[in-house]
Amino acid sequence: MPKFFVEPSKVSDSMITIDTDDVNHIMRVLRLKEGDVICVCDTRGYDYTAQISKAERAAIVCRIIEKVKSDSEPDIDVTLFQALPKASKMEYIIQKTTELGIKRIVPVMTARCVSKIDSAKDAEKKRERWQKIAVSAAKQSGRGIIPEIASPVTFSEAVRELEKCTTRFVPYECETDTDIRSVLVLNRHPETVGYMIGPEGGFDPLEIEEIKKRGIQTVTLGKRILRTETAGEAVLAMIMYEIGDINK
Repeated sequence: MPKFFVEPSKVSDSMITIDTDDVNHIMRVLRLKEGDVICVCDTRGYDYTAQISKAERAAIVCRIIEKVKSDSEPDIDVTLFQALPKASKMEYIIQKTTELGIKRIVPVMTARCVSKIDSAKDAEKKRERWQKIAVSAAKQSGRGIIPEIASPVTFSEAVRELEKCTTRFVPYECETDTDIRSVLVLNRHPETVGYMIGPEGGFDPLEIEEIKKRGIQTVTLGKRILRTETAGEAVLAMIMYEIGDINK
């Protein structure tokens, strides 16, 4: 069944209004019409089985048949702090971590990032494009929410925010003793999990020093070094498996 997202304000007790670009997709691409049934999500974790009652060029109005809590969302909120990678790698990272259940992605400007952001206007332009990619990936994967793509932050800002997570860690190629599982088992039911992935050139030693001063654990991902666009989704899959979201 086709799935679409609407703002909560577009949902009433009995009706849903779709007035976004999805109107064109519903009418002209999928060729749905009055009487057809679709799935609509309010971006807050609830899915609605809804029947199209009015289909016009400006908006589609649907009658709610059933409201259920989305069963596709994990029990914890996971935030990825991702050092800005080259070119289209960020788009790939957003797509794959959205499919795996990420709640929030924070782009981070680290010392060794090759990709740079020149201005606040440039940052917002990138964020808007990345958010659209998250919307598309959320639709494709049947999510109950749309992950938030935050505005890019500095490394120090990211560390301060990461520090607030119930469980937090940073994969680091020079760590040899502590693995992800040993960190996760210390708190079997964390409210929030946060982790930071470095750029193509890795973290600067001073950045690792700051991470450790903040009491954030560095962890090993094993014997092989993963690319920045691989590490984020690999770590998220490990988290979801360990908390039982994947192996149920």
